[in-house]
Amino acid sequence: MKLGPVELPALAVPRLGLAAFRRRLVVHLAFLLLAVATVLLVLTVLQDQKQRSYQRYAQGFRQSLSEIVLQLRHPSGQLALLNPEMGPGDAAGQTPVMLPYSAIDFDDQNKAQRAVEMAGCGLRWPDGASLCVAIGSNAFAGSFVYVVGGLDLPLLTGRERGSLDIRQVHRARVTLTVPGGGETWIAPFEAMATGSNGSQRGRLAGFVETGPVLERQSRPVREFRGWLWREGPCVEGEPVVGGNGGGNGNGNGNANANGGGIASSNGSDCARRAFYAIRLPVEAWRESLFERSPPVWPPADLARTRVRVELLGPSGDDDTRPAPVLFDSARAGASLALSLDRLGAGLQSGETLRIDRLPTHRLKAPLTIAERRGPDLPEQAVPWLIHLIRQLPVDGMQTEAGRWLQARDVVTTPSGRYQLTLRGDLRSLDRQLALEARPLAWLAAAMLAAIAMAWLLVELGLIRRIAVLTRRAAAVSYNMQDARADARIGELDVTDLRGSDELGILAGSLSDLLQRVKDGLRREQLRAERERDMWHAVGHEIMSPLQSLMLLHAASDDPSHRYVQRMQQAVKVLYGTASPSEALADADLHPEALDLVAFCEEVAANAHYAGIEDVRFESHLPGPQWVRAEAYALEDAVTHILRNAQRYRVDGSAIALTLEAGEGATVVLAIRNQGPQIDAALLDKVFEYGVSDAEPQPGGERRGQGLFVAKTYLSKMDGTLQARNLPDGVVFELGLRTVSAPG
Repeated sequence: MKLGPVELPALAVPRLGLAAFRRRLVVHLAFLLLAVATVLLVLTVLQDQKQRSYQRYAQGFRQSLSEIVLQLRHPSGQLALLNPEMGPGDAAGQTPVMLPYSAIDFDDQNKAQRAVEMAGCGLRWPDGASLCVAIGSNAFAGSFVYVVGGLDLPLLTGRERGSLDIRQVHRARVTLTVPGGGETWIAPFEAMATGSNGSQRGRLAGFVETGPVLERQSRPVREFRGWLWREGPCVEGEPVVGGNGGGNGNGNGNANANGGGIASSNGSDCARRAFYAIRLPVEAWRESLFERSPPVWPPADLARTRVRVELLGPSGDDDTRPAPVLFDSARAGASLALSLDRLGAGLQSGETLRIDRLPTHRLKAPLTIAERRGPDLPEQAVPWLIHLIRQLPVDGMQTEAGRWLQARDVVTTPSGRYQLTLRGDLRSLDRQLALEARPLAWLAAAMLAAIAMAWLLVELGLIRRIAVLTRRAAAVSYNMQDARADARIGELDVTDLRGSDELGILAGSLSDLLQRVKDGLRREQLRAERERDMWHAVGHEIMSPLQSLMLLHAASDDPSHRYVQRMQQAVKVLYGTASPSEALADADLHPEALDLVAFCEEVAANAHYAGIEDVRFESHLPGPQWVRAEAYALEDAVTHILRNAQRYRVDGSAIALTLEAGEGATVVLAIRNQGPQIDAALLDKVFEYGVSDAEPQPGGERRGQGLFVAKTYLSKMDGTLQARNLPDGVVFELGLRTVSAPG
C-alpha cells in the first residue's frame, strides 16, 4: 500500500472584522427585510381573514341552533324527536310512529290529511303514493294504530251490502304483526256516494280475513274503522274509457262493474287522487295498558310491531287469477318525509348536534337519542398552512380551550322535554380558511422564491466573489508568517476570479503576485529534493561498513550474522525512498519453502539477543511444517510482534509461540502474552501505519510502525495476521500457506 505525503491542515484564514463585510451585510439585510415584510403581509391578511371568519361564524352559530329548534318545535320536528329510529320499513311492513297529537280524527278527510301533512308523517314512493302508520301520544285515547295514505286510483268497484264474494271489488288488506301473534283484516270498499265528476266516497268495512269469500253471517270488526275518498281532476288529464265492462248505477250512488271493467254513469272515467284513513284496534296493547299504573305509553313492543297495507283490485272473470295489487306498503323505494338524519344536512363542517331527552318520573337520567355531525372537509389543505393559521390570534372569541363554541336550547313535546346542544369546532374554520388561502400561500411562495433568486444572483455573481477575494487576500498575508509557508502558499489560487470588471482586474493582479511566489516555492522544493538525494548517498556509505560486518560474522551459526543482514535490509528500505510506509509497500520479497518448526525454535532461542526474555515455543503439529515464506521478512515480522508483547505483558509472565493447524492448507503461528486487552475499536486498526495507544520512547522505534511492518510482510507472503483479545491477554495469529517439502 502506497501512501501519499502527509496532508497539511487547512489554510488558516484570519478573523476579519465586520467592517470588511459591512456592504455585504447591508445587502443581505435588505433582502432579509424584504422577505420578512412579505411574510408579515401574508400573516396579516390571514389573521384578518381568520378574524372575520370567526366573527361571521359566531354570529350565525346561535342562529343555526334557533332554526333547528324552530324546525323541531313544528309537529314534523316533534315527530322526528318522538321517533328517532323511524325508518322506511321492511318486507313485513312499517313500524308505527308516535304522533305529536293524542289521536287522529280519521272520520274527517280534511282533518286527517292536515294532521298527517303537518306532522310530516308518512313514507313517499316515486309514483306519488304515501302512507303514514302511527299511534297517538295519549295513552287514554285508545289502543289504536292509524293508517293514513294516498295514491292515484281508477274508478273503484264497490261491494253491495250483504255480498259475500269480494273478489270482484276493490278492497284493502291490512296485516298487523305484534310479538306473539298478529291479525289480518280484509276491508272491501263500500261506495256511499259517486259524483257526476267521477268523485267517490265510501267506507272500508273490516272483516277478519278467512279467504276470497266472506263467511256467511260474518260481521265487520266493530273497532276497525276506515274511509276512502276519491276526488279531484284526472291525474293524467285524459279520460279513460271503459273497455269490455258494463256498468249500472242506482240512486244511492253505488256502482258495480262485472267482468273486470271500469265503469261510471257516463261510461268513462280516469285515475284520480284517492285518500284513505283507517283505524286498527290492537287488543294486546289494550290489555297491557291497564296492567300497570300509571299506564306505559308508547307500548314497550312498538319497535317490533309491523303494519302492512295492500290495496287490491278486482280479480276479473278468471277466479283463479290472483287479485292485482294496486299498492303494497312492503315494496321498496320508500323515503321518509323527515327524520333526525335530515338535521345533519344543515350542519357545517366541525359542528355536532346532540339531542338529549331530559329526566322525567320514568327517566331518571338524561338519554341521548341522536347525535349528528356536519360533513368533513376534503383533505386538500396543506398541513403546515393549517397549523400556521391555528397559531394566529383572534380577538373577542370566548371559547372552550380556544377550540369549541357551544349553544343549548330546549324543545318541549307531549312525551317530554328535549335538550339540544350544538357544538362547533373552530378548527374546521381553520381548515376551511386554509383551503381558501392556498392561492395566497402560492403567491407568497412565488414572491419569496423571486426574492431568493434575486439574492442568489447578487450573492453568487458579486458578493461571494468579493468575499472570496477578501479572504484569499487576507490568507496570503496571514499564512506568509507560518513556518511552513513554503508548503502552504501553493494552495492559494485566485485565477477563477479573473474578469474584465473592477473585481476581476484586482483578482488578476493578486493572481500574478501569487504566481511569482509559487515560482519561488518551486525552487525551494527542488532544493529539498537535492537534500533528500544527499541522504540517500549517506545511506549508501553506511552500507559499506555493514558489508564488512557481514564478512566478520559470515558463519551461519553466528547469531550476529542474521541481525547484520536485517540491518542491511533496513538501511536499503529507509534510505531508498522518502517514506517508510512507501518503502515497505514497495519492498520486493522472495518467499520459498521454510520449515516453520525449526524457524520458531530458532527465534525462541535467539529472542534474548533482541532483549526479549522468556519466549517459549510449543508445536501441536507432528514433524516439520513447510510453509511459503521469506525467513528474514518473517523473522522481522515475528520480532515486531514479540516486542509489542514484551511491552504490554505482565511482569514475570512468558510469551508463548504455538503452532496449530489452520483452515484449509494453512498453519497458524499464535503469539500470546498475558496483559491488558486491546480496545475493541482498535482491533482492526492496530495494523495501520502510525496507529498506537502509547507515546514514543526516546531512542525507541516509532509507535504504530512495527505491527504495520508485520502486516505488510505477511501480506506479501500470501499470509494473514489478526489480533484477538483473550480473557487474560492478547493473541496475534499469523496464518501461512503450507507447501510441499523441498527435494
